Amino acid sequence: MKNTDMRMHVQGKSVFIDDITAPDGLLHAVLFTSPVSKGRLKNIDISKAKTAKGVAAVFTHKDIPGKNQIGHMILDQPMFAFDEVEYIGQPIGMVVADTRKNASKACQLINIDIEKIEPVLDPREAYKKGLIHAQKRVLTNGDVEAAFKNCKYIAEGTIDSGPQEHFYFETQRGLAYPVEDDKIKVCASAQSPGAYQHHVAEILGIPMHKVELEIRRLGGGFGGKESTAVWVAAPALAAKLLNRPVKLALTRNEDIATSGKRHAYSYDYKLGLDAEGKILAFEIFLYQHAGACADISPAVLGRSFLHTSGSYYIPNIKVTAVSCKTNIPPNNAFRGFGVPQGTFSIETAIQHASEIMGINPIEIKKKNLLSDGDFLPYGMRLEKTNARRCWETLDKQTDIAKRIKSVEEYNKNNKNFKRGIAVIPVCFGISFAQSTLNQASALVNIYIDGSVSVSAGAVEMGQGVNSKIQSIAAKTLGIPVNFVHIDTTNTSRIPNASPTSASTGADLNGMAAKTACEELLLRLKKYIAKKTNYYILDEILINDGVVFLKGAKLDFTWKELIAEAYADRTDLSCHSFYATPAIYYDRIKERGRPFAYYSYGTSITEVLVDCVRGTYDIESVDVVHDVGQSLSKEIDKGQIEGGVIQSIGWATIEQIKYGKDGKVLTSANSYKIPDIKFVPKKFNVTLLENSNNPYAVCNSKAVGEPPFIHGLGAYYAILSVLRGIRKDKPFPSLPLTPEKVFMYIRE
Repeated sequence: MKNTDMRMHVQGKSVFIDDITAPDGLLHAVLFTSPVSKGRLKNIDISKAKTAKGVAAVFTHKDIPGKNQIGHMILDQPMFAFDEVEYIGQPIGMVVADTRKNASKACQLINIDIEKIEPVLDPREAYKKGLIHAQKRVLTNGDVEAAFKNCKYIAEGTIDSGPQEHFYFETQRGLAYPVEDDKIKVCASAQSPGAYQHHVAEILGIPMHKVELEIRRLGGGFGGKESTAVWVAAPALAAKLLNRPVKLALTRNEDIATSGKRHAYSYDYKLGLDAEGKILAFEIFLYQHAGACADISPAVLGRSFLHTSGSYYIPNIKVTAVSCKTNIPPNNAFRGFGVPQGTFSIETAIQHASEIMGINPIEIKKKNLLSDGDFLPYGMRLEKTNARRCWETLDKQTDIAKRIKSVEEYNKNNKNFKRGIAVIPVCFGISFAQSTLNQASALVNIYIDGSVSVSAGAVEMGQGVNSKIQSIAAKTLGIPVNFVHIDTTNTSRIPNASPTSASTGADLNGMAAKTACEELLLRLKKYIAKKTNYYILDEILINDGVVFLKGAKLDFTWKELIAEAYADRTDLSCHSFYATPAIYYDRIKERGRPFAYYSYGTSITEVLVDCVRGTYDIESVDVVHDVGQSLSKEIDKGQIEGGVIQSIGWATIEQIKYGKDGKVLTSANSYKIPDIKFVPKKFNVTLLENSNNPYAVCNSKAVGEPPFIHGLGAYYAILSVLRGIRKDKPFPSLPLTPEKVFMYIRE
């Protein structure tokens, strides 16, 4: 996977938060957090901690000069707890000292008096008690009750999917220091520059123009650095009050214990089909395990809510969704942003229905795939639909029927080892579900030596968005890629930037950069026209830094052109803005066009299960995915591979355990993520050819999150083996760990 940072990564020169040379007098912050999952905070005694070795200050909610609030969607999350605590790990205060070790030791000297209250740790229990974030959402289309009466087959059941740890390389951290004129600068490992700047300003009680947030790159994000601002706002508070630079950096186990995860869900489903296997009706209830504060959970739930029909046409549907308030750390965004959970609900229901009908689930899936002209449950009519093209392309490459037959033959002839196979289609809506966030701006500067600098609101976290924006700018201006530099993400240059998430980083920021470059190119063409006295601008072309007029090469280069244009007082700087057009959604009616377009794909996954030990190998994964006109085939394939592997981890081996008191029991040495040995032995990725997408920059399609859905194939391939052995038990929850596979077979 090629990107602009690759060479520096290999050489160890890439700068992350820990690599920044901090100003003199750096202090280190450590958060003091709640040891109980729910209780009334009656007293905090910080007297001993304040006088401990190396301690510069101890801060609580009383020291916050502005609003003690970092709630992202709902104002329900104080930065420092003050009258009650709602989860183990909730920040109560902060110790700042000369070393991190001294700050940690001082935290142990803080005495608190908490009156414990019985926590709620189960989402279904929370819902029964009326403990939910925001409002329950209900979407209906067609007549579900009448449709079920006409169904020959009905599959009904309950299933659960578990949480997932982000496990980014760089843990949560921030470095803040005061600058002149009472301003504060924060270097952050954060995906939401605009939102985090706003949170810091509110905590400090100062206007946003007094806060400068700068982000060079993240050591991974996956959504985990999108919404929880305490790791950035807390050191900013200390830096402001002490007038000294302050860094806060979580250890790996602190990060796992206190940060949000992918949301666990519980589902009640009911699927009805006719005698031919056409889906007539689907009813699904989603219980989202949100955690103690809303954070970004309502938005994640909204994406699940809108994707419960998966890649299938379902004429009659009812979807009910609730975000359940429980006493665990607030969960947050994760790659896929609720879509994997929504897709899991319909895929499980189809798997169940196939058993009742006595057929392979692949037959049901193929028969019900989306086509042009179909309507999704919220009223959006599909066009340029590549669901069937992706399926057919995969079938031509792999011969799905032959693969299924081969698996069946193997299983007939082997007792202790069994093969499983699953096909997963993808339909993934691209845009922020919150229409307001679908906007971006960019600033492009051309310097008199011909070099170009691009500033945008996108945050580079390994996904290659900087490389894509760089190539967009170079292609638009007609110059070599190495002429273009992508600057840091900085709130003083790009205000109010939306989060880099929802797979929109290149779509929004790339389009803004392209628009700015187009305006600059127009200015340069006008100068060339003036210089040559030839005013048909369409016949003026710049290609690879060479200027052409009516197809003939002119005798001056790009660099000479820029120097002359500058001398002629041509404006060589342009700020541009882009907002995704024609998207809207009515939350009352649950109808609208929430997405600009859809990403499609189909994959086939094959596994080999050791039925004696419960272990398994992911034998092969073949993917056909629609990325439109790829901005970078290397980056897009890398994103598809990474997304699939991360999803396979969620579906199989990644497991978070909570104690009866709500404490996260999992630590770094007990959390298993896929390593190189876990990668499928055969892994083939094909980008769908001849796909054009007029709704995104350069006819491309987003690629960061949609491929994650393919990894669900590992769960269903293993499940097919388990159900082939026994059907007297309910479907096992996701993830299907080797231990769970063993117990399912043996218990």
